[in-house]
Amino acid sequence: MSPEYAMEGLFSIKSDVFSFGVLLLEIVSGKKSTGFYHSSSLNLIGHAWELWKGDRVFELMDPKLEDQVSYPMVYRYINVALLCVQEMAADRPTMSEVVSMLTNELTVLNSPKKPAFSNARSTTNSSNQPEKFSVNDVTVSLMEPR
Repeated sequence: MSPEYAMEGLFSIKSDVFSFGVLLLEIVSGKKSTGFYHSSSLNLIGHAWELWKGDRVFELMDPKLEDQVSYPMVYRYINVALLCVQEMAADRPTMSEVVSMLTNELTVLNSPKKPAFSNARSTTNSSNQPEKFSVNDVTVSLMEPR
């Protein structure tokens, strides 16, 4: 779900681009967009961004794709996916630009900016104890749904 829709209820043609970027990351990695528990990332977008910043993008690739696609193309797919999941809708390409980037290997790609929803996990409560929310330590409220 695009950030502008999740936060403000606004939907545009760039919302579909965001969703396509998430889908492309899922295809390349072979993983769901949520559930990165062995990483400091909350989700696949954040994990991909960490690997991109660390110049380790090939660690994201699903091993099943190794014989199917070349490393330069995997790098290109991840670059395009990260361009599609930019925080600001104006920074994302249109779908026709995405198609052009994926089919024309001569097209020079921009470097992506930090994507939406890529914040790292909080490590303040590292124990398995639930966090307690109380101003005066007399009442205890657990922040969990029923």
